[in-house]
Amino acid sequence: MRMISSSEMLLMKCIWDSKEELCIPKLMEVLKEQYGKDYKRTTVVTFLSRLQDKGYVETCRRGRLAYVHALCTEEKYRASIASDCTKTWFHGKPSNYLSALIEENGITKEESDRIRRMLDEMDNT
Repeated sequence: MRMISSSEMLLMKCIWDSKEELCIPKLMEVLKEQYGKDYKRTTVVTFLSRLQDKGYVETCRRGRLAYVHALCTEEKYRASIASDCTKTWFHGKPSNYLSALIEENGITKEESDRIRRMLDEMDNT
């Protein structure tokens, strides 16, 4: 997958969080309400054009409005960036990535237990 900018990522997050296709005015409204981004329409259209060129979204016009929907799932994108990050910054070792996450963010007992269960399940397969 091709990398996307932080601004493009905000648009994708809005699109992924929506349960239906978004028209551009609604997308702009969500960006402003959730992320405090008061982008002009031309800026949003430019970001969408870049995302479309990268294969993340598709737009279609219905009447006077253009609607956008994701071609890539959020889960697929997250897996891709986690994999790229692991390869680039942690020498391909997920344990190094996990260690950095825990050192930076801490970990609750519940999260620790969940990670143990995940590892146990991996050992049993």
